[in-house]
Amino acid sequence: MEEFSFSHEGLHFSALGMGSGPLVICLHGFPDCLHSFRHQMPALAAAGYHVVAPCLRGYEPSSQVADGHYPIPVMTTDVIALMDHLGVEKAHLIGHDWGAAITYMAGSAFPDRFYSLTAMAVPHPGRFGDEIRRHRKQMRRSWYMSFFQLRGLSDFVVSFNNYAFIRKLWRDWSPGWDFTQDDIGPVIETLKRPGVKKAALGYYRSARATSNAGTGNNPGFDVPVPTLALTGSKDGCIGADFFQIATREEDFPAGVDLREIPGVGHFLHQEAPETINELLIDWLAKHS
Repeated sequence: MEEFSFSHEGLHFSALGMGSGPLVICLHGFPDCLHSFRHQMPALAAAGYHVVAPCLRGYEPSSQVADGHYPIPVMTTDVIALMDHLGVEKAHLIGHDWGAAITYMAGSAFPDRFYSLTAMAVPHPGRFGDEIRRHRKQMRRSWYMSFFQLRGLSDFVVSFNNYAFIRKLWRDWSPGWDFTQDDIGPVIETLKRPGVKKAALGYYRSARATSNAGTGNNPGFDVPVPTLALTGSKDGCIGADFFQIATREEDFPAGVDLREIPGVGHFLHQEAPETINELLIDWLAKHS
């Protein structure tokens, strides 16, 4: 596994990489870290790809912004900066959770830079905001988004008792997964780094502020890149039923392949790595 760094807009990002061949970029979400794709990277590298997993903006002290604002459109440019740093014109993009939201929007903003997209556990972000108002069950699942707006209180609760709140989220969001300390430990250690917890919660606060200002996403923005959309049947964060409602073929002019993975929850790529790896390798081969 290679470790390297790149810079963008005065910020400095860490990344892991391995393999050679067409570039595949893997974006983690919350609560998670750049080790999220540890099961995918060796498999994709063995299949003939150069796989890179960067640390998202704010998830390390060197990439935190002074104003605490982390809008998705800005983070799509971090992906392009990574590609430019590697001297690669076109890549495959894979994202989980917030990484999925960035993936959709990067494909929309820079369609000529991507062969394919894979989005896990989070549907089209514009449709999410549009559809959730009509889906009470999903509104209840998404309670934490409002809780994170309570500055001070939520910051305290998240880190209380060695981040017990984060462990509870993992259990609730992936109820069938008996994760180990090796799985969650790197996530907790990442959140303990200076400023990371505040930045991670800042994603939710930025999304709410953007929505309240009336400058949110166009609910129907197009994603004109072939897209594989994966949801877990037991996802306790964003239910598979809601994921399917919010994934509309009309938003994907180049096509969308929606798959529900049985028996797994929100962290599907960590819960069922062999299944996900097989799907990814097949998908990437079709679009390379």
